[in-house]
Amino acid sequence: MNAVSQPDARPDLRRSGVGLVLASTWRVGTPERQRAAVDAIAKVWGSRDWPDVGLLSYSVYLGTDGDTLLHYSQWTGEEAYRDYVDRLRDDRNAEIDAAVPGIERVGLDRYTLYRSTAPGEESADRIPGCVVIVDVEFDGPDAGRQRAWVDGVFEALATDPNPAPGGISGHFHVGVDGTKVLNYAEWESEQAHIEALAQPGAGIGSATPQWAKVQNHPGVTGGGVRRYTPALSLSAGV
Repeated sequence: MNAVSQPDARPDLRRSGVGLVLASTWRVGTPERQRAAVDAIAKVWGSRDWPDVGLLSYSVYLGTDGDTLLHYSQWTGEEAYRDYVDRLRDDRNAEIDAAVPGIERVGLDRYTLYRSTAPGEESADRIPGCVVIVDVEFDGPDAGRQRAWVDGVFEALATDPNPAPGGISGHFHVGVDGTKVLNYAEWESEQAHIEALAQPGAGIGSATPQWAKVQNHPGVTGGGVRRYTPALSLSAGV
């Protein structure tokens, strides 16, 4: 099977059969090298058969910082990823590195998708121009605490009297190691997210008790917010 590009460079975040999501970051240094790396990835993956190891999709995003690339991939499980690493990864990375020398690969985290916001009718035709990755870190492994934090976000969203107009969807992933949450949030544009953050309050969300509970959740030690634009999304062809 060959790799096929997905419409609008977007994976199906709710697709069935996904047992593991991997999120990783590459630092490449400049916007020109970002684009060169994406082009190299597209060439390498397009010239080879799709890995027959349980990889369901592979997507790449350009950091609006002009430096980073986000890699988001969906797998049937950990065994599938290990099989890919053992047999196929090095050859592909070597060709990409030859085209764009000096790539710094930083961090690889494992997640499972826990909850996604339901797409409303008003969001059906809205194409995200920006993906916002929100990382939340906890002071130790606790799967129940991860899910409680996400559930609190959903309660805050449901009771928010003035939701940010540019948000489209949110897909909340819990870390396999029990210490992280990742929200893959789709927004209409980078500017829409910037404007939402500029509103009064501590981050996205109105000044409600529900949002205050999220922002002061026990055990949260840090995190971050990064913005990306979709660049490439691949999955198996027929």
